[in-house]
Amino acid sequence: MPPLDVVIAAWQIDWAALVMISAGALLYGLGLRAAATKGNPWPLWRTLAFYLLGLGSLTLLTCGFPGVYSAQLRWAFTLKASLLLFVVPLLIGLGKPISLARAALPTRGIVRLNAVLSHRLVRFLGNSMAAPLLGLALFSTFLTPLFYTLRTDPLAEALITIAVPLLGLLMALPIIEEADFQRSSAFITLEFVFVFIELLIDAVPGILLRLNGQVLDHVLTASSQSAWFPGPLRDQQLAGDLLWFICEIVDLPLIILMFMRFARSDKREARGFDDLTDQELDQLNAEHLKRGLTPR
Repeated sequence: MPPLDVVIAAWQIDWAALVMISAGALLYGLGLRAAATKGNPWPLWRTLAFYLLGLGSLTLLTCGFPGVYSAQLRWAFTLKASLLLFVVPLLIGLGKPISLARAALPTRGIVRLNAVLSHRLVRFLGNSMAAPLLGLALFSTFLTPLFYTLRTDPLAEALITIAVPLLGLLMALPIIEEADFQRSSAFITLEFVFVFIELLIDAVPGILLRLNGQVLDHVLTASSQSAWFPGPLRDQQLAGDLLWFICEIVDLPLIILMFMRFARSDKREARGFDDLTDQELDQLNAEHLKRGLTPR
């Protein structure tokens, strides 16, 4: 493992990340000002969470040690890619950027935002069934020679830096901001079943990296002569350990968020039934019984 002074001193300018961070900070700041102008003050803790936790973690992963050594160390690249996909979007989501946009935009802007959020692709990515499939597709490339290309090619690195966090946001924000993506309690129950299956599925790439006795990207030469650098096989094993651990541990906040979403959905549906008149409720029960008795 690297010495502490190496970790602290490792910094670089990642231009792709800098563009993302600057754009996110500017847009969120403009949203804060517009919301305040409309008389919708934004909670300070959400602002701090967005800038310090969300954009701060993005900066550390891309410009700090994981970004500096991602081309040389498999485990550093794995740490960077997995946290960009699973953790950074959750931290950015604490700032509730969609809710801030609703508080800041005029009516026409809110209509356009709703149209985007209602798009079929966004709604597909915005459920917990898509996240493990996309994560599995990305991390399965770590079992092939493509792993080396993703780490070392500048264009691939820029694509990872930009596309992976954006993909993570598409998956995380709908779950965090459940008011914008309402699901029925039955659908959320189905998601629960899928998440528990996914607990096993998304561990597969990490397990294969950890237990395989061969270097899967076929790069057998050490990328540095530093004493703390692991050999190629040990480097791959450390990458597998990290990927296995991170993919499993991020399921915990996901499950907690789904519990919260289920409770709110159930309460919303119960309130909808409470608002029905006795006549409407009798009619609904009659239609339900009629469908149950109809021959199939």
